[in-house]
Amino acid sequence: MTRRSMTKRAAIVTATAIVAVGTVGTVAATAGTDAPKKPTKKAIAGLFNTWNAALQTGDSKKVADLYAKDAVLLPTVSNKVRTDRAGIVDYFQHFLENKPVGKKVQTIINVLDSDSAVDTGVYEFTLTDPDTGAKRVVEARYTYEYEKRGGQWKIVNHHSSAMPEG
Repeated sequence: MTRRSMTKRAAIVTATAIVAVGTVGTVAATAGTDAPKKPTKKAIAGLFNTWNAALQTGDSKKVADLYAKDAVLLPTVSNKVRTDRAGIVDYFQHFLENKPVGKKVQTIINVLDSDSAVDTGVYEFTLTDPDTGAKRVVEARYTYEYEKRGGQWKIVNHHSSAMPEG
C-alpha cells in the first residue's frame, strides 16, 4: 500500500467515524423529544377539583365516570370495598345525600411518569344531614392513584378513611 492510499484510507475512516459519532449524538439529543411529558403536580392536584365538582352535581354516575373500569374504592363512610362501576355508583348515591363538599388540608403529590401519579394527604368534608340540615365536618386521610387511559386521567385506586383520632 502506498503512502497516498494509506492517507486516503485514513481520511475515509476518519470521515466515517465523524459521521457515525454525529449521527449517534443527534439520535441521543432527539431521543427524548417525542417522549410524553410528565404532568405537573399542579395538574394532578386539579384532578381533585374535578372530582369535588362532580360531587357538587349530586349525580353519582358523573362521579363514577372519573374512575377506571377496574378501579378500587375503599370509601370513607362504608365498610364495603367497591371494585366495579355499580359498586362505586351505589356508594356515591348514598354519600351524595349528605351534599359533601371536600377541601384538601394537606396534599403530597408524586408524579410517577407521564401516565401515572399519586395524590395522598388529608381532606375534610362538610356534610349536611338531609333530614335536619345540620352540618358536620369529617376529616379523613386519602390516597388517589391516577392513570392516564385513552388520553384521560382516571382514578384507579381511591382509599379514604376517617381520622382515627377525633
